[in-house]
Amino acid sequence: MNDLLLCVDPGKDKTGLALLTAGGSILRLALVATDSLATALKAFLGDAVPTLCLLGNGTASKAARAELAKALPALRVELCDEAHSTEEARKLYWELNPPKGWRSVLPRGLLVPPEPVDAYAAVVLGRRRLRDGKTKK
Repeated sequence: MNDLLLCVDPGKDKTGLALLTAGGSILRLALVATDSLATALKAFLGDAVPTLCLLGNGTASKAARAELAKALPALRVELCDEAHSTEEARKLYWELNPPKGWRSVLPRGLLVPPEPVDAYAAVVLGRRRLRDGKTKK
């Protein structure tokens, strides 16, 4: 498989990871501790070799960039604007995991996902880049 995107939504305590195809399909998602990002990346990727890393420019992006360089020194990293990615991630969560039972009759805007959405936020960053072709320098 070629043209894989590693998408990273860094946070103070936890970091969302997503591995996407060039078409935006999700191959893997993970939520890892930010302080063990370098180690977690190797396990997350396995034998996959991404051609580009998209890194959210918000909280802890400098530290995450250093960890990425340590774990994957040859990988090109581009910063992406994280504005409103959490809201989009909540929406994406419910698209991929439709509510069941009585929750299905509530407006999705009122529902809170039962797990952190950081990995879904990483997907949002990747899909934005694929759609718009824009990153931050």
